[in-house]
Amino acid sequence: MTDEGDVQEDGATQRLRYAYFPGCSLEASAREYDMATREVFNALDVELVDIDWNCCGATAASSTDHLLGLALPARNLALAEKEGLDITSPCPECYMKTWMAGDAARSSPDTGRKIREALGAAGLEYKGGIAVKHILEILARDVGPEAIREKVKTPLHGLKAAPYYGCLIVRPPRDDPFDSPEDPGTLEEVIRLTGARPIRFQSRLRCCGGTQLLPNEELFMKMTYAILKDARDSGADFVVTACPLCHMALDAKQKAIAAAYQDDMEMPVLYLTQLLGLALGIEPRKLGLDKNLVSTKNLIKSLKAQ
Repeated sequence: MTDEGDVQEDGATQRLRYAYFPGCSLEASAREYDMATREVFNALDVELVDIDWNCCGATAASSTDHLLGLALPARNLALAEKEGLDITSPCPECYMKTWMAGDAARSSPDTGRKIREALGAAGLEYKGGIAVKHILEILARDVGPEAIREKVKTPLHGLKAAPYYGCLIVRPPRDDPFDSPEDPGTLEEVIRLTGARPIRFQSRLRCCGGTQLLPNEELFMKMTYAILKDARDSGADFVVTACPLCHMALDAKQKAIAAAYQDDMEMPVLYLTQLLGLALGIEPRKLGLDKNLVSTKNLIKSLKAQ
């Protein structure tokens, strides 16, 4: 694991730098998440170093071949380690798969050997010397409250946010978890730094049902509607998530779900970095807020009226 904020010989603190693995969704259906993440990290003086990444395999690769499901993200680990950088991903699935590959390479001699052999065939190696971090961990722990607070230009006072973690962000069985898997608080911490008020709603750790969209659409709609209804009934103005699959379920499918349940709800769903970007004074279009399917126009107008 690399040390964050290394001190240069002249005593100055180095800029935080991470190998950046956006994942497949952020180059397609979740393009706005990538836009907002790059803008926010740049505004916070954190450098995201692009690597020649490949798909983590998600659930498809591991379902087909266990070793393939580990070797794919291990390649990204090897590329990051070659740069001497910890690796980060905004996507919880990519984060989880990458962490699992690194853990398997370190903790299982036989699996580690097979992973090294697969990487060796591509002229790469992974020694296990870097950390895998989700961007929420970086914002809440590495960048930290003080650095974020001093960059806030447009406090989002008066807005109430429903912090939605979903299944994976705080669930890798790490020896050094950055938050509690049962009662996390980092998402709320970052929301408070924007000036918005996080509400506590029961569904914040429930699965959105995104993986059931194709095999069981009725179940998917039931699971997602329950989360949206809970957020609205708890008094939230919008939902905040840090997962592209959850965002797709809650935002892109919201109109169809509302129609199925004869509910006229219109609950904006923002990525965490979109919300933080607004507080940092970044132009909404640069954050991709015009790409969200549930309109964010009224939300932005309310900020301008403050």
